[in-house]
Amino acid sequence: MKTALLAMFVLLASTSLARQSVPDISFDSVPDFLKLPPGTNFGEVAGVAVNSKGHIAVLNHPGSATSGPLYGNASTQILEFDENGKFVREIGKGVYGFGYGHGIRYDKYDNLWVVDKGTHAVTKLNPAGYVTMNLGRRPEGPDEPEWFNPGRQGPAPVHGDGMFRGPTDIAFGPDDSIYISDGYTNSRVAKIDKNGDWVKSWGSRGSEPGQFRLPHNIAADRQGNVYVADRTNRRIQVFDSNGTYLRSLVLNATYDKNRHPTLAGLPANPANRPDETQPWALCITTNGPTQYLFAVDEEPGRLYKMTLDGKILGTFGESGRQIGQFNWPHGIACPSENVIYVADMNNWRIQKLVMQP
Repeated sequence: MKTALLAMFVLLASTSLARQSVPDISFDSVPDFLKLPPGTNFGEVAGVAVNSKGHIAVLNHPGSATSGPLYGNASTQILEFDENGKFVREIGKGVYGFGYGHGIRYDKYDNLWVVDKGTHAVTKLNPAGYVTMNLGRRPEGPDEPEWFNPGRQGPAPVHGDGMFRGPTDIAFGPDDSIYISDGYTNSRVAKIDKNGDWVKSWGSRGSEPGQFRLPHNIAADRQGNVYVADRTNRRIQVFDSNGTYLRSLVLNATYDKNRHPTLAGLPANPANRPDETQPWALCITTNGPTQYLFAVDEEPGRLYKMTLDGKILGTFGESGRQIGQFNWPHGIACPSENVIYVADMNNWRIQKLVMQP
């Protein structure tokens, strides 16, 4: 009983539940910034990442079977563009660990990491585009083991070290530790050292502090604290580098509960829609003396600029299908606090957003 009361006190003390009235941030969306090769179109874009040279990598689902389809006719394609938006190359074509990519990130050495929900694998590619490490294991087609099923129904699964079930994203600590949000089934965070060796995991399915309903995205700050977008629980949970729960942050800025042009998964009656919205994607800035946390939700489809302790400094954008609007924003990259790239998944595009002074 005392443990339960303490957990409740920690959650309430570390999570601001009062709706916040915050300013709008003025911004411009650069139209058609990325120049695709002639005759090529984006499909669902699940992720976007920017390296130290300003090159942009896009995790695309083109809808073809060229890389071994999973989930019907989905596939994984990585396209690289230079800092001016000019197409450079396709990376990792035909890699065995690519089936249904969910997240993509560059580390500080410009290695590109792809987290694949479909193959339950995480793949590291060096700057030249060659695979140098794989984590997890893609199941064999005729011999699917128990851990293959990526669904979220039924009893919570038994976790296995070194294996993932529907992983979603990756982050890197200041000591090059690797953190993987794992994910659609396992509902935990995995910690792996820079050599690829398993260290530990934390979390289980649930809604208590330190538990997850869907750890959908992950980020780390300079102190090594880990931020997890616990999407279905409508919160961002913060842990130290060892997995000790620190606090929870919520996206609770006021919004028009009657306006939802890309409505999905919300109660039909606006009066029943919660004040806290679902964090889908996270990014923490690395340039400048102050780090900022950016988060984005599905509805009302806004980006949130936040301090690392959870204060919302402002919001920008809204759900929709026009420039400057978003339809299932699935991934974000923040090379600076004034330039943000959004993987606008259901609008089949990447938007480059430039904050106005």
